[in-house]
Amino acid sequence: MLTLRPSGDRGYADHGWLKSFHTFSFAGYQDSAHMGFGPLRVINEDRIEPGTGFGTHGHRDMEIISYVMSGALAHRDNMGNGTAILPGDVQRMSAGRGVMHSEFNHSPQGQTHFLQIWIQPAELGIDPGYEQKHFEAAQKRGRLCLVASRDGAQGSVTVHADAKLYAGLFDGDEQARLALDPARKTYVHLIRGELSVNGHALVAGDAAKLVSESELLLSQGQQAEVLVFDLAA
Repeated sequence: MLTLRPSGDRGYADHGWLKSFHTFSFAGYQDSAHMGFGPLRVINEDRIEPGTGFGTHGHRDMEIISYVMSGALAHRDNMGNGTAILPGDVQRMSAGRGVMHSEFNHSPQGQTHFLQIWIQPAELGIDPGYEQKHFEAAQKRGRLCLVASRDGAQGSVTVHADAKLYAGLFDGDEQARLALDPARKTYVHLIRGELSVNGHALVAGDAAKLVSESELLLSQGQQAEVLVFDLAA
């Protein structure tokens, strides 16, 4: 079964310095029909204005992935990490038993446009951790590149959750098939462009929830960038 989640149905918050679309219930947006999907709890599409950002704040017991589409996201935490997250980077922070961090757009001009993704961990109270890797466009061109997994397979970042995350770029005749375990769940989030998901047309910001499906087919892309989550049921 495939269920579409249109971009326009997401929650939206405009804080002036931050504009954010919420795929699942978050902060002031609450919808009992969209509390998460398997262990996937948050996909926020955030745009941070120049010279602003999230001041130091805390998290615990969550795997947090940042995926930057444009601009740069400056990250600093109490584990001693201070980095810039750029397009093509995948950052994973394991909050575990508690971590403090901040995220800023230090550019004097352009916005930082990124996805903030939260996945519930398989185990609570683990040691906090941090990892960041860069994936070239060529690794994602016309295929699904594994960028996060429980065992760090294929050079992906390691998440302490029963989940895999793939990223892909598709245009023209490029297509990809992914065998699915019908006992698991699959979530497809289209970051930009247009793409067909098992014959269903998606545009930027749309998503598709797949349950009891055995195959995923991505095709008919038009400057498409997509994320695919393989999740415990």
